[in-house]
Amino acid sequence: MYRIKNFTKNDDVRILDTLGPFTVIEYLRDLSVSPLSAQQAYFASEMNVRRRQVICDLSKANVTVQAGAMQWMAGNVNATTGVKGVGDLLGKAVRGKVTGESAIKPEYTGDGTLVLEPTYKYILLEDLAAWNGSIVLDDGLFLACDSTLKHKAVMRSNLSSALAGNEGLFNLGISGNGVVCLETPCPREELIEIELEDDVLKIDGNMAIAWSGSLNFTVERSGKTLIGSAASGEGLVNVYRGTGRVLLAPVLADQPPTA
Repeated sequence: MYRIKNFTKNDDVRILDTLGPFTVIEYLRDLSVSPLSAQQAYFASEMNVRRRQVICDLSKANVTVQAGAMQWMAGNVNATTGVKGVGDLLGKAVRGKVTGESAIKPEYTGDGTLVLEPTYKYILLEDLAAWNGSIVLDDGLFLACDSTLKHKAVMRSNLSSALAGNEGLFNLGISGNGVVCLETPCPREELIEIELEDDVLKIDGNMAIAWSGSLNFTVERSGKTLIGSAASGEGLVNVYRGTGRVLLAPVLADQPPTA
């Protein structure tokens, strides 16, 4: 038996979201500062630059996390590779190579508590039931998920245009019933949600952080002709067709402000 004190019930910590086995907390202030860093820490907190952390309750579900994301664990917690044989290992290695994700994502089982490394990025908890059981992620956003969810590499529909657009050829797709935890460059309050019903969405740049697996994703010219694309000044755009949802960031990550 174990007890955790002065953690989620600390007056400097607030719970942002809870879904499935995951709880997201945020540290309101950084108290571990020196006189030299106090001013920077104060203004960082005022501008919502705060540390956030994910707590996993393994009594609710086994979880799979990004490699290297574990910070500490208490109670009955066992870490495994999640590999179910040679074929599974080969498939994960290939998927990791093409998507840029870690090939082996550790799986944690038991009924204890697992806490992930703190991050200054924002954490989104998404129930795949709201995505009709399938979601595709932009590169590098996966943090953790229910271990029952299946991972696969999703390939672009048109190979040549993806190469021309300097975009990756594959994205990480996750399907099944459960919750996925994303690490994003912007908070949920800023994300634009677009629902398509047999329609099309075109975006200049990789500003979509997640989209339904039912959507057809390609990279195309912004106009029907080369002259039209040149006249618009946009060139190639990311295109999402069909029926489903898209979560769209309002600006590219780390994009400097304009005057």
